[in-house]
Amino acid sequence: MSNPVICIGAALVDDLFHATDKMLMHTTNEVSSTRSAGGVSRNIAHQLSLLNVPVQLISVFGNDSDGDWLKQICREAGIQLDSSITADIPTGKYTAIINHDGSMFTALLTNAALYLITPTYLQKHEALLKEANYILVDANISVETINWLVQFTNQHAIRLVIEPVSVPPAKKIAAAHFDGLYLLTPNEDELPVLCSETAITTEDQIKELLGRGVQNIWLHKGKAGSALYKKTETLQLSAPEAEVVDCTGAGDGSVAGFLFSKYNAKDNLTSLRTAHTLSAEILQVNGAIATHLNEEKLLQLVSKYYSE
Repeated sequence: MSNPVICIGAALVDDLFHATDKMLMHTTNEVSSTRSAGGVSRNIAHQLSLLNVPVQLISVFGNDSDGDWLKQICREAGIQLDSSITADIPTGKYTAIINHDGSMFTALLTNAALYLITPTYLQKHEALLKEANYILVDANISVETINWLVQFTNQHAIRLVIEPVSVPPAKKIAAAHFDGLYLLTPNEDELPVLCSETAITTEDQIKELLGRGVQNIWLHKGKAGSALYKKTETLQLSAPEAEVVDCTGAGDGSVAGFLFSKYNAKDNLTSLRTAHTLSAEILQVNGAIATHLNEEKLLQLVSKYYSE
């Protein structure tokens, strides 16, 4: 295998319930349901593998039928699981209610068991980690493990990406040591909780995180696109128009698109365009993965969405 992208974090069973009309509180709502493989790090690994990027996933699977099913999905997608954990626990689940317009109404996470991915565990797999082109970690893992990864990747000149996932895990990792971190990828809800209470504006929050040693901050702004901040420059890019069918995995797809582009040595603007294109395609399908895309089709769509 060529130097892989290593994804560390959640692999889950996604149970999604799609409302057929506007959600109503305190009463019964009619829905349709789908079941798919999910988890932030697993989703990113899956999408990268479909784009011909070699991927290793370090996650936790239950020793049950759901875990066996998840591992089979991963292997069929070309994801290597050599360093993942199988434990005598229930496999983690992500349960989401999706509004009739494709936006999220609410979501629940159970039994992720990512506390098992400790610095001690990762030290046993240093030989693999040293081979990484990029390491992507989601904020579902512990602050202690994130701190170890920041130190390890700084020591071995490996680019580390942290995906905050959602507000609660983002708030948890606010105490992490970010000095030397290559990329942090919050959205507008997650950014404030990563910062101190004295950083009130977006400008203040970006400045604070750059001051803590983060090299690049990629702020996701939903329909407004995104902005990539570093000390020397800021890149802003609008999002392409997309008819939203299901928002699940759009953020994960965006990160996968960016990593795919950077893995292939593209510049930041090209990488943002690729990220937005992949996210837009995921918004237009049910589930978290754009299974209809390969490397060639994605690049064609980038040219279509962002024609000069």
